[in-house]
Amino acid sequence: MKKTIATLLTFAFAASATAGLCVSAEEDKTITVAASPTPHAEILEAAAPLLEEKGWTLEVEEFDDYILPNEVVESGEMDANYFQHIPYLDSFNEEKGTHLVNAGGIHYEPFGIYPGTKSDLSELEEGDEIAVPNDTTNEARALLLLQDNGIITLEEGVGLMATKNDIVDNPYGIEILELEAAQVPRVAEEVAFAVMNGNYALNAGFSVANDSIAYEAADSEAAKTYVNVIAVKEGNEDSEAIRALVEVLKSQEIQDFINETYDGAVIPFVESADAEAETEGAQTEAAETEAQTEAAEAAETEAQTEAAETETAAE
Repeated sequence: MKKTIATLLTFAFAASATAGLCVSAEEDKTITVAASPTPHAEILEAAAPLLEEKGWTLEVEEFDDYILPNEVVESGEMDANYFQHIPYLDSFNEEKGTHLVNAGGIHYEPFGIYPGTKSDLSELEEGDEIAVPNDTTNEARALLLLQDNGIITLEEGVGLMATKNDIVDNPYGIEILELEAAQVPRVAEEVAFAVMNGNYALNAGFSVANDSIAYEAADSEAAKTYVNVIAVKEGNEDSEAIRALVEVLKSQEIQDFINETYDGAVIPFVESADAEAETEGAQTEAAETEAQTEAAEAAETEAQTEAAETETAAE
């Protein structure tokens, strides 16, 4: 009897251990991502079924700020986040002492100037306010866009570190209102113009293509500088889960979803290596076609020469 009980207990422990392994395996196939609601969480939602086909369960938690998504990844509470571009990521690491890295660029959002109480930049008057994000890299980006449109002039060389203190010429006498990025759309009706991040503009119902007065060109260097990335804690960028996540987000299916959904407000990011490969492929194909054409022309010339020689011999 004791032997039977011991055997049963052994089986029970084995079954329990097996169940534990199964649960652990299932947990290992779950990817947790912190994301801004628009467009990041929406893109992830579109990616979830594709990941499921590969055996992964995607869990997305939405955040309305730029701080917590990085903190939960740094602490290990979540696997990755999707909301920021590389300059902000680098700035955050430097300021907070975090260890986050880029695991893959997914999309680019043109930064835009949107109407507030005024609808045209030519209407600017002394004392008008323009709202901009107050975090280091996004404020610089907003100010650079204002400079590109002749509203202000910044001190030469300040680049991505520019603040309103770096304005050296302000012919319209405007006031720069610095706000947390999520707050900028909320004051759009109270200021002359608002310069917004693409995702917050979308979330507030603004269309880059239809509503902005000016925006960054899609083929500009900004596309490379401000590509939105999947960020992870250093050391996790090559994990199986993160590789699967990035692969799906860069797939043709997700690129099509982005293009069809956001009307130019969100643009899929194509790695330069991919673009170079496409260019090299096109160049190779063109070279092969040219070689074939030259060979055909040479054969035709040779045939004509032989025909002429035959005709001459016959005479």
